[in-house]
Amino acid sequence: MKIKTIGILGSTGSIGESSLEVIRNFPDRFRVGFLAANRNVELLRKQVEQFRPRSVAVLDESAASHLKRVTNGAVHVAAGEDGLLELIERENVDVIISSFVGFAGLNPTIRAIEKGKTVALANKETLVVAGELITKLVREHGTTLLPIDSEHSAIIQCLAGEKTESISRLILTASGGPFLHLPKEEFDNVTVEQALRHPKWKMGNKITIDSATLMNKGLEVIEAHWLFNLPPDKIEVLIHPQSIIHSMVEFVDGSVKAQMSLPDMKLPIQYSLTYPDRVESACQRIDFSELGAMEFVKPDLEKFECLALAYRALSMGGTAPAILNAANEVAVELFLARKIRFSHIPAVVRKALAEVSHLLSCDLPSIVEADRKTRAYVRTLAPHLN
Repeated sequence: MKIKTIGILGSTGSIGESSLEVIRNFPDRFRVGFLAANRNVELLRKQVEQFRPRSVAVLDESAASHLKRVTNGAVHVAAGEDGLLELIERENVDVIISSFVGFAGLNPTIRAIEKGKTVALANKETLVVAGELITKLVREHGTTLLPIDSEHSAIIQCLAGEKTESISRLILTASGGPFLHLPKEEFDNVTVEQALRHPKWKMGNKITIDSATLMNKGLEVIEAHWLFNLPPDKIEVLIHPQSIIHSMVEFVDGSVKAQMSLPDMKLPIQYSLTYPDRVESACQRIDFSELGAMEFVKPDLEKFECLALAYRALSMGGTAPAILNAANEVAVELFLARKIRFSHIPAVVRKALAEVSHLLSCDLPSIVEADRKTRAYVRTLAPHLN
């Protein structure tokens, strides 16, 4: 059995650490070829010591210089985005896990696809802002794009052996986050600590806030549109607080397939690395006798406006999803810095979609410019919100 060599973009984040845990559990199947991080060089140094990659990349150039000093030549260290892109070009790996948070993951993912690498995609923003471009590149370079999101991984599993024309609709499930039962009128008073207290999943700060606003589910709707080539009216969202069913596929004959497991990101990560095979794992199994009832409710689109805004951006097309994503990223950053309120996040995104001009052209320069203009707009808007 050939050992797969894995490169990880965002190795110090929650997905990166979970990916390394999966790799650690299968030393006869996987080895680490390279690691890349933003600036957490202390954790990256420990990962280098344990997994012995050939190379690492650090986007923050001062942090890269520090890592070079403390590793004393034990590993090749590339600095900045240019260094990372060169590393992706040079390193001989089988699979690249793309888990950088936000827009920062776009260029490295494009470079990995252009090099013909299989990409296991945890960075949903890449498909949100550049879905048309990414899917075109995947076709042109004959590579494979596998989602790590539990919802999209579930859909791929449900579609195994099925024909695309037999799909009636996709149903993405959402936990509902920490504020499922909190009245919208109280969103003004939500604290950062409350928003980061997710009831089911342990994730990074940005995606945890997105889960609290349901923007994460909106981004997943856009992602599903590009992954499975289905129109928005065939992609639905249901609140499922137990987080046991991760997605469902309804077929034209009325039958439904659902993928179920306990909430654990290591399972979809492992599936993306062993695809299309399955191998035994140590993940905890469902005890159906202890499970009890499972609930499903339609999301309140007035309360969770971010989900409705994502559908709107998808219907607008072109660079509108890039505007949505950039506005949300900056709004979440400002909320985490306690500069705006939780209730301001959807307001910021709504204003950006209305005020920042969008283009139907979706080439990379247009996407980058839409991102830049939106971030600048939101930063001028934010001081006037309180």
